[in-house]
Amino acid sequence: MHVRRQTGAIVVGSSFLELGVARSLGRHGIPVWVLADRNSLAAWSRFSRRRLPWPTDPERQIALLLALPDRYGLRQWTLYATGDEQVALVARHHAALAERFVLTTASWEQYRWAYDKRLTYQLAAQLGVDYPWTRVPRDKQELALLDCPFPAILKPAFKQLANPFTDAKAWRVASRRELLDRYDAACALVPPEIVMVQESIPGQGEAQFSFAALCREGTPVAWLTARRARQYPPDFGLASTYVETVESPPIEKAARRLLKAIGLSGLVEVEFKYDRASGRYLLLDINARAWAWHTLGRRAGVDFPYLLWRMVHDLPIPNLKGRAGVRWIHLIPDLESAILSLRRGDFHGREWLGSLCSPRESAVFALDDPLPALVEAPLLLKQRFLRK
Repeated sequence: MHVRRQTGAIVVGSSFLELGVARSLGRHGIPVWVLADRNSLAAWSRFSRRRLPWPTDPERQIALLLALPDRYGLRQWTLYATGDEQVALVARHHAALAERFVLTTASWEQYRWAYDKRLTYQLAAQLGVDYPWTRVPRDKQELALLDCPFPAILKPAFKQLANPFTDAKAWRVASRRELLDRYDAACALVPPEIVMVQESIPGQGEAQFSFAALCREGTPVAWLTARRARQYPPDFGLASTYVETVESPPIEKAARRLLKAIGLSGLVEVEFKYDRASGRYLLLDINARAWAWHTLGRRAGVDFPYLLWRMVHDLPIPNLKGRAGVRWIHLIPDLESAILSLRRGDFHGREWLGSLCSPRESAVFALDDPLPALVEAPLLLKQRFLRK
């Protein structure tokens, strides 16, 4: 099958996630431009033909997207937004952008159910899908009266602004006094109405599972189920570092119910955590976009970004299910996570080394595109130095 080569793709973002999208499309001969900062791994890929700077201000971002097609002759190129806020921006301006690009992002009416966790859990409750005990107190007085299980976490319903609360993903609290103090700190950073209180489910990455799919109007046409075997940091991971495909019918059944109710079209990852105490898989998040380890799909037989290209260009797609037993690793943060776990005695070095010997997909390294792997470590060091 030949794809349409007269147009290309614009990928927004700078991490290894966007690098995977660029490689997926570029390997099929699709021209790729990247909108990203100077530290973009994707821009170092041989499959990225050009990099343009991506502004930090949302108003300038949408202005750039609206002007881009006519300024550079990119009308009807396919737009791949990847981060939560980038996807939200495209979803909110869906009609205007659809006149200029072929969009891979769902409309706001669909996307809002994934973007705002208050709506996510509201939908789960309506469908009878299990999720952790969660409350959204109106104020501190209501919070003080909650019969809250401890330990608990505070987390934002969405992450519109970057700050210590949203960057941390969630704050763990062990007592009511700590809950009240941390609630004050959270409300100083985000509106109180988006601060959520949720029970903390025991377990590290090995208890976290995902159903990942390409959907057409709520029906998965390509999918796999995976387990987050390791993460960084080990206890409360901000990112997956070692993921493997598995079979999990309960997760697939629950995820399909949610996706059908939303009617979502595009890429989506539905995250669950296994609660050993109750024996249930509890819904955590719905990410209606490409996810960090999406390149695992290619090795498992489901090349998600390219299949998405085919879908939005009305090209045939066979129903595809990813193979179980396939692994993915982001080596540098996985090594950091392993060192922390080794110091605490959580597992032995031989276990980690053994996991490297099995066939796996790398987040960054690729034989046909080696340069990003060479520049990743210096870029990570630079980013961490700038955060200090």
